[in-house]
Parts: sequence; structure tokens; C-alpha cells
Amino acid sequence: MKYLWLILLVVVFFGCGGPEPRRPIQAKTSSFFKESIERSKKLLEIEEKLIADIIAKDSFHDYNQSASGSWYFYKTLNENTEYTPQSDDLVTMTYDILSLSNDTIYSAEAIGIVQYKVDKQELFPGLRNSVKLLKEKETATFLYPSSLAYGYHGDNNKIGINVPIKSTLSILKIQKQQDSLK
Repeated sequence: MKYLWLILLVVVFFGCGGPEPRRPIQAKTSSFFKESIERSKKLLEIEEKLIADIIAKDSFHDYNQSASGSWYFYKTLNENTEYTPQSDDLVTMTYDILSLSNDTIYSAEAIGIVQYKVDKQELFPGLRNSVKLLKEKETATFLYPSSLAYGYHGDNNKIGINVPIKSTLSILKIQKQQDSLK
């Protein structure tokens, strides 16, 4: 009995160590993020070359590059005003979405007339930036790399993963927000 207490005491003393944290089987490094960044850079480079080739073949239009990374040409200019949409303005517009090979993905008729509160509603990134470039009664065609279109996710319908697109945007009306009127 004396030995039983001694054995029990030894088991309790050595068996009651604190919980040992589980270690990961494989430690992850930042290499995944580095590889992802490199893949994105290569994809953007390929898409920019594709867009540059389209621009080089199009001798009818003068293209501009936006600060956000899209390229565009005007179809209709409005030289009677200088005002472009500002944050909180309500813009009435139409747009379509095409592939870079001019296949219609969504027609302007299918999308319909859109009312967009600048910087307050969701549009794909390129279109959000493009709205702020045009004045009322102007129309322009934009070429977007996939990173400014629907990106690595697509639109869960007709636009796939990493698809660069073309869109013709028309600003029909700009209703200035009260702060913009001053």
C-alpha cells in the first residue's frame, strides 16, 4: 500500500504538466503572397500588351490613359461645360460590357439606364473611376484590364475569371450634390 501511494504521487506529479500547444505540421511563409503578386504582375503585363495591340491597330481613335490604368477614346465630346461628376453627385448613365474582341457580354439595353451616386454605390472598379472622367452628354469607350473589371472572381454569371473588358459609357445627366453647387 505504501508503494501504491508513492507510485500514484509520482504519476500525479509528472502527469499534470500544463497543456502543450500544438505546432503546425508545415510552417507557411510569405512565399504564397509573393507568388500571387508575381502572377498578378505577369497577368497585368499580358493584358496591357493585348490592349496596346488593340490601340496600335485602331487608327481611327485617339486613346487616352486614365490615372487608374484604363485606356479610352471619346465618341462624343461636350465642350459646353467643364463639370465632371464629384463624390455624392447623382449620375444618370448607360453602359455596355464587351469582350476585347467586341463580343457583347451585356448590352446597354439589357443593363438599362443606371442612376449612380458617385463613390457611394457599387460598380466594378474601372467604371467607378471612368464616371468621374466624363462630363454630361459625353460618351467614351474604355478598355479595362481584368484587375479594373471583375478581377479574379468574375461576375458569377457571364464574365469569367481575369477577363479584360471593353465598355462604352454615356453620361446622360449629372445632378450636383448640394455641396457641389457652392
